[in-house]
Formats: sequence, C-alpha cells, structure tokens
Amino acid sequence: MARRTDTRQRMVRTAADLFHAQGYHATGLNQVLAEGGAPKGSLYFHFPGGKEQLAVEAVALAADDLCTALRAIFETTADPVRALDKVLTMLGERLERTDFREGCPVATVALDASAESEPIRTACVSAYDQWQRVIADHLDGDEDAAAVVLAAIEGAVLLARTRRDPTPLRAVGARLPALLGRTTK
Repeated sequence: MARRTDTRQRMVRTAADLFHAQGYHATGLNQVLAEGGAPKGSLYFHFPGGKEQLAVEAVALAADDLCTALRAIFETTADPVRALDKVLTMLGERLERTDFREGCPVATVALDASAESEPIRTACVSAYDQWQRVIADHLDGDEDAAAVVLAAIEGAVLLARTRRDPTPLRAVGARLPALLGRTTK
C-alpha cells in the first residue's frame, strides 16, 4: 500500500502521464484518482485550484523530467550535434515503445488547454523555455539556434506521432549538422 504522504506526488505523476498520452480534456479527474490510487477527497485537499492547478504542476514535472534527460545526454556527449541526435533517438524510442501514444510531454496540454487557461499556457511556455536553455547552453549560448532546433524537434515529434513513424525524427537528425553549420566529430 502506498504511503499517505506520497498521495500528492502520485497524483501529479499520474496526471503528467495521462496528459502526456491523452491530453488535458481527455483526462478526467476520476481517472487521475483511480490510476494514482488516491482517495476521491484528496484531489481538492492537495489541489484547491482543481484540474487546472494539477495540470500546471504536471506540466512542470514533465518539463523537469525531460530537462533531466536532456542534461544527462549533453553531459555525456561532448559534440552537441551527436547529443541532439541521441535526444532524437530517445524521443523516437519512446514513441515506438508507447505505440506512438506519448510524444512530447507538454505538447498535448499546450495544444489542448493553453488557449483557455493562462496558468497552463504559462507552465507550457516555461517548459519550452527550460528545454531551449538546455539546448542553447550546449550551442555556445545561441538562443536563436536553440529555438530552431527545439521547433524542429517538436515538429518532428508531432509528425512522427501522427504518422506513427519515427522517420521525421531521423530526417531532422540528418539535417541538424547542416542546420547548425557543424560537422559531427
């Protein structure tokens, strides 16, 4: 049996996973509670702002998770182009492992709910900004190049998920050296 003290974290993790796979509107609070093994009354106890607050925290958690993965790849791969290729491979493997249900951990929420909720939109912006900073840090601080790379990766993930084929991720990986004016070492 799960400890009572981890109920809040389990709900955030469960919501992040469900929003990632299904989107904001397709994920119900009863589903979050059931899959998170949380009692019904705990939702508004832990999240007085309801589903919106839960989504903001779930997006932040998902952003942190991907930032951790990005940093780990960049820290162990000196060449940024090779590191970005590893990022694309990781994302493609995740898509295939989840039968193309889980693409970007933030995009489904960003597309689904950010137009109607300023706190959710702000959380999504923060997530993308964090990822862009990690990329820029490894491209000699070039924020513009990092924005282009992030946009290319996001677009490739969306195309790959929609087509149920990781080819767009490989295509972006193949073009990154030229895009960044670099060669792999």
